[in-house]
Amino acid sequence: MSYSTQQDILDFVEDNNVKFVRFAFCDIFGTQKNIAVLANDLPKALEDGVCFDGSSIAGFMKVEESDLVLRPDLSTVTILPWRPTEGRVMQFFCDVEKPDGQPFGGNCRGFLRSVNRKFKKLGITCNVGAECEFYLFENDDRGRPTRIPIDFGGYFDVAPLDAGENLRRDICLTMEQMGMSPQHSHHESGNGQNEIDCHHAGPLKTADNVMMFKQIVRAIATRSGIHASFLPKPLPDQAGSGLHINLSLYMDGRNLFEGDIAPDSIAGSFMAGVLAHSRELTVFTNPLPNSYQRFGCDEAPRYVSWSRQNRSQLVRIPQVKGDNCRMELRSPDPACNPYLAIGLILAAGLDGIENRMVLSAPVNKNLFDPSMAEGLSLETLPASLEEAVQAAEESEFLRRVLPEQLASRYFTEELKRCEALRSTETRVRPC
Repeated sequence: MSYSTQQDILDFVEDNNVKFVRFAFCDIFGTQKNIAVLANDLPKALEDGVCFDGSSIAGFMKVEESDLVLRPDLSTVTILPWRPTEGRVMQFFCDVEKPDGQPFGGNCRGFLRSVNRKFKKLGITCNVGAECEFYLFENDDRGRPTRIPIDFGGYFDVAPLDAGENLRRDICLTMEQMGMSPQHSHHESGNGQNEIDCHHAGPLKTADNVMMFKQIVRAIATRSGIHASFLPKPLPDQAGSGLHINLSLYMDGRNLFEGDIAPDSIAGSFMAGVLAHSRELTVFTNPLPNSYQRFGCDEAPRYVSWSRQNRSQLVRIPQVKGDNCRMELRSPDPACNPYLAIGLILAAGLDGIENRMVLSAPVNKNLFDPSMAEGLSLETLPASLEEAVQAAEESEFLRRVLPEQLASRYFTEELKRCEALRSTETRVRPC
């Protein structure tokens, strides 16, 4: 059932014995936040929104102009199944606006929605899918997370090498209860590393799903006495965790990524735009200092290039058919803000379409071997967060597509992360 009116929501609350309603959103870095409203106060909250202190959210507002308002997207309502069945808890994803109803520049859901609207005006439908990897670690005897993986399994292993199969099962069943569509789940290459993929959906729905997926994984893992980590490179000798973004474009009912892709076609120009702006986007797709320890090994790209099938490339075209035809961007990691990351990837592709960029020739080599890249004059992704911030600050493209205050605050906070890492040398912010 779809919920589009306030009365639909109030009926849902009554029918499902809901006592608490979470108004969820995220800061500009993708960290989820929420406030719980008691069911008795929900009618007023739906009518007026929920006011909160924006100066207490990283990158949002200054103290002297701190008020912001949460407006729930009614279509995102869902019960949180891991919470008690008596006095149940449900949740919305929210947009953030100013008290006078004007748009707020830090509303990342709104940014993604506006980019997708531009594609619709061109008669293009965007589908986005996400493949999210994560690690499962043991907790110590005081319940604090360790860096000890729950198993020593590898890619596609089964029990007893794979100790996460029951937890992945619980995660997938919970996803289905909440209206999501899990597609695949398996053990990944790293010890204690797992992957669960969702069926593709519209850009905003997929970004919401990524946020919800991380919430589900952490909740189910915690319930099992396990710590789930979305840190891009939690173990130096094991594979890093990626958030591979799959994109397809439809026009007049046809998948533009199906079959051969002409360099000057819409799909070709879209890919060319993504490749052309990939260095500038990296600070958004890979937002932690730890993110840059992942590049160049264990199926994480280093060079700006593309190819079919080849997993050493930044952009890969899988060898599939029909609706599965797509491009896969392999650089993003699960620490990113999915609304900003997906929105900017789409904006880069749109820039390629509007400027009729021509797709370069594929690089059909294994670029995990550095010698194979010699003489090709390929651009590389930034080697550090500082370099990524500099590339973004110098980007004319980002100045055009991102709200100025959002970009400025994002870069400032990212440089603070770099300074914090330098001052503590080996410590990194957990994800």
